[in-house]
Amino acid sequence: MTKLLGVIGDPIAHSLSPVIHNGWLRDMGFNAVYEAMQVPEGEFQNALKTLENRDCLGINITLPHKANALRCASEASDTAQRIGAANTLTFRGGNTWRADNTDVPGFIKALGALDPDRDRAVVLGAGGSARAIVHALSVHGIELTILNRTVSKAEALAHDLGARGTKADDIDQYKDYLESATIVINTTSMGYGGNSLELPIGNNRTFFDISYGKISAPQLEHAAARGWQVKDGLTMLVAQAAFSFEIWFGEMPDLAAGLNRCRAALRATS
Repeated sequence: MTKLLGVIGDPIAHSLSPVIHNGWLRDMGFNAVYEAMQVPEGEFQNALKTLENRDCLGINITLPHKANALRCASEASDTAQRIGAANTLTFRGGNTWRADNTDVPGFIKALGALDPDRDRAVVLGAGGSARAIVHALSVHGIELTILNRTVSKAEALAHDLGARGTKADDIDQYKDYLESATIVINTTSMGYGGNSLELPIGNNRTFFDISYGKISAPQLEHAAARGWQVKDGLTMLVAQAAFSFEIWFGEMPDLAAGLNRCRAALRATS
């Protein structure tokens, strides 16, 4: 029987997750289908009940349901519990689900090798998207500063998930911190409003914007012109999807194939 997989969110029509996962399912010969499922806030638990009767293997979760997904799970990984959010649920039978958060290994895979003796990271933004990133960098021993418009939110995130010595400050002071950073990660929504930050000379340092496509293009083009090595959010999207796929099937799929399909899909709709 064909197993059901999917991604739950609201909105969800824009999601590239079906492109990624259905491509891997075809490539690897698994008898399953991956669907996008729009579920309004407040209806998540009812959606799980429906999926329990549809031969569901597992689901990914995106906004606004990640915290609720963790609360609805019968068991959870240490990482999901620490962050307070899950982006992957696996159906265990009956009415039990296991929660995981693959955003953490997905981010690290997309970012590449880290050196705690050399690297200093600046995270721009302190919203939900920043939590997995701050946790990932802290676990790897990276010196870290969180900058946010509301400094109290940056301070709270530093306290909750940062390592000892993690700093917090106003994002308006970003120029004071970027000169000495080796890695800058933009988790803010400024790209949605067409805004971007003026960056210093990059000297081959890393600028990672977790958005992708038209949203991140102006910022990444500016960063590249200033000499930064740029990465966009598609790399993280595909990597976190791959770790979810591995949880469900026990095999790691081809990340390059998933990334190529995403870029082709974006070109087709641009």
